[in-house]
Amino acid sequence: MKRNIVLIGMALLSLSPGFLHAEGETETAVPEAKPFNIAVFVPGVVAGSPIYEQLVEGTGAAAAGHAHATVKVLEAGFNQAEWEEKMTSLAATGDYDLIVTSNPAMPFVTVPVAEIFPGQKWLILDAYLDGHPQIHTLLYNQMEMTYMDGYLGALVSTSDMTGANPDLKAGMVVAQEYPALTRMMKPGFEAGLKAVDPGFSVDYRVIGNWYDANKAADLAASMIDAGVDVILTIAGGANQGVIKTCQERGKYVLLVDANDYKAAPGTVVGCALLNQSKAAYERVNMAIQGTLEFGRAEIVHTRDGYIDFADQDPLYIETVPADVRARMDDLLKRMRGGELHLEPPPL
Repeated sequence: MKRNIVLIGMALLSLSPGFLHAEGETETAVPEAKPFNIAVFVPGVVAGSPIYEQLVEGTGAAAAGHAHATVKVLEAGFNQAEWEEKMTSLAATGDYDLIVTSNPAMPFVTVPVAEIFPGQKWLILDAYLDGHPQIHTLLYNQMEMTYMDGYLGALVSTSDMTGANPDLKAGMVVAQEYPALTRMMKPGFEAGLKAVDPGFSVDYRVIGNWYDANKAADLAASMIDAGVDVILTIAGGANQGVIKTCQERGKYVLLVDANDYKAAPGTVVGCALLNQSKAAYERVNMAIQGTLEFGRAEIVHTRDGYIDFADQDPLYIETVPADVRARMDDLLKRMRGGELHLEPPPL
């Protein structure tokens, strides 16, 4: 009887993980990976916001490569006064290993929340904050991005295009001021203009928020009255006010972040790009794998493939004269190859 019990026990044991399958071979049980839950906090809405569409796309693509990773998207709307409260509510759930977001204002929103929830981790793209142990930020070299727009803007303004005038004046409408804008984007735009003609000046206006298209339209009209014929707008939803005014007045618009010539064909003459899909995909992958370094602030460049210019879009080719595009092509070749590089200042 004892012998039979032993034989039965051995037979059962042979069916269990870790028993010898063959001489010298042992099957090792592979533990299931712990779920890694990601929340994407969109300070606005996804639809119609190319930079946020890229954020969601890149994060989703990274999570799709890991069976244990999940993604939830929260749209916080355009009212910036509500962002901190909504971020607090999200962190308070304790459900997410990583919260991913994007906007230059988000470090200011996130830091107070991080103090309340010291175990929460964030990845913030298109922003800069160095040294916070719960936050990793990635900022694009926006000096190079706006330099591209400035260079093209000056070429358009000094061209024979219908809306151009003899005044060496370009406009810049921004939603809010923040370090990357005042130290990188504004100087980059001015440098690009002056690389074509040192006589260029910038008419610079601040809206005060990311949504007031009516105020943006008024500012654009005032600029045009003062002799401006091309305007760079960095104002989120308020960009529509600048675009509408320039359409009505026959002037030109420059954009950043994404390819959006379709917003106003013939009016939008240049779109500098951020490759946010690439940044989100790579950094979220690192976070899932446990290699993302929190407390670090990165700055990435044109030569790295994170910044570019939409020069192959048919609307760009149709709108901008061949001689202007030829000079722009030369600039882009030098920047993409790293021959021309603008070193950003300390932030």
